[in-house]
Amino acid sequence: MAGKFERPRTRAGDAAPGGAANSPNNQTTKAPRSDTANSARRQESPRRRPPAQPPRTQAEDLPTLRPRRRRRKKTSSLPLIGAAAVVLLVLLALVLTQCGKGEAPASEDAESLPAETQTESAAPVVTARATVSSMGDLLMHGTLFLEKYDAKCYTGEGEYNFDSLFQYITPYISQADYGVANLETTLGGSDFPYQGNPSFNCPDSILDSVAGAGYDLLLTANNHCYDTLMPGLTRTVEQVRAKGLASVGTRLTEQEPRYLIADVNGIQLGITCYTYTMVMDGGQPRLNNNEKVENPALVNYFTTDDLPAFYTEIQGVYDEMLEQGAEATIVYIHWGTEYETMENATQRTIAQKLCDMGVDVIIGGHPHVVQPMDLLTSTTDPEHRTVCIYSLGNAVSNQRIEEMALKTGHTEDGVVFSVTFEQYSDGTVTLSDVEVLPTWVNKFVTPDWKYEFNILPLDMAQQDQWKTLYGLTEEQFTNAKNSYSRTMEILGSGLEKCRTYLTQGETMAA
Repeated sequence: MAGKFERPRTRAGDAAPGGAANSPNNQTTKAPRSDTANSARRQESPRRRPPAQPPRTQAEDLPTLRPRRRRRKKTSSLPLIGAAAVVLLVLLALVLTQCGKGEAPASEDAESLPAETQTESAAPVVTARATVSSMGDLLMHGTLFLEKYDAKCYTGEGEYNFDSLFQYITPYISQADYGVANLETTLGGSDFPYQGNPSFNCPDSILDSVAGAGYDLLLTANNHCYDTLMPGLTRTVEQVRAKGLASVGTRLTEQEPRYLIADVNGIQLGITCYTYTMVMDGGQPRLNNNEKVENPALVNYFTTDDLPAFYTEIQGVYDEMLEQGAEATIVYIHWGTEYETMENATQRTIAQKLCDMGVDVIIGGHPHVVQPMDLLTSTTDPEHRTVCIYSLGNAVSNQRIEEMALKTGHTEDGVVFSVTFEQYSDGTVTLSDVEVLPTWVNKFVTPDWKYEFNILPLDMAQQDQWKTLYGLTEEQFTNAKNSYSRTMEILGSGLEKCRTYLTQGETMAA
């Protein structure tokens, strides 16, 4: 299989029930959701595919074998040499025996080989498949919810409901095996005012809508994760986990790992998340110009002023994920320059270092616009490749053309970025495919004169139906098409590079 790695590792035990990131062995298994309506959506949702890509079968019906470019885990050559010597001696004995009987040596066809050899030479087949779909920033500006709800909500007598944000994207997230988004707000509760920028605090009910939309994991390390200080940081993690969602990036105790192992269809995925901090105060980070973090050990962070320290820490995290049974690795990272549609030199430097470590997929956020994707080649292991998307853009926000100094519309754009891993009968796990689904946020005024926001999946297979499906005006339809064009102009060449390598096995230059 083009593109990746073989890791038939010993697993660190069975997955913990409930999928909590704070389980003893830190394994989370995606379990069926209790919401029956959402389960029905999962079963009925159409699987999107690029027009040129043939439809896939279900994980339990996977007889197909793709050509594979595999990198085996390094092992000592002595056992192999010894085994080869034994085989040669056995073959020599057989030849001598046959010659002693006056017969020619038997031909080495499949029927004449020992049963063990026939079994070993059989081509491995796909036994499991896991697709992870990731979205960018849930940047919860006050306009997304404060103007839509009456005064009772502020006193706890009313209810916030965020379902409308996700109503159109739900079928696409639900059909993935594992859904991920960046929670760029805090859940500080009523002890802090509900608001957006500069100190984000969102009602807890956002989690009900996130879970109902099919997400499984929320990233909680970003430059706004300390907006309601230490009480809000820890309460956010508590609330996320209480809703049955996993979290990574911030933690409740120093004893918890800085990563999680997610069991997705039997494939063990090692996942971690880090955020930048640019301001240090006496060696402690300050995020978003808030007070210095009271207990910085609870936040996965790095500073560009000391990248060697970051590399040392994340190398340890990476090694520990492998020791705990990870068969593939994903690093989510909050980095880059806001509103720049190209990655900067520091992002490229960090990405290459992560590739050299052996990380399989890098997924970035923070710039609030989509940035390019690329296929990186390790400088330490030329057979290793890393798929990297530098920024997913905004999943939802109020960063509109009319609100921004940036008048290009890029802050209204996002992407569902999906990576698919396959496991073979010989224990190999490979990265087999990548997909992108551009999204656009439609903001409009409801008949009762309140703002509503919808995340729209810009599925080209349905473009002629967008107006009807999403209730768009002609102007909104044009804006949606323009958003699609902007995103694919940024991602198109990198996507083609990655897909060509993964599907055809071509060696691609980084």
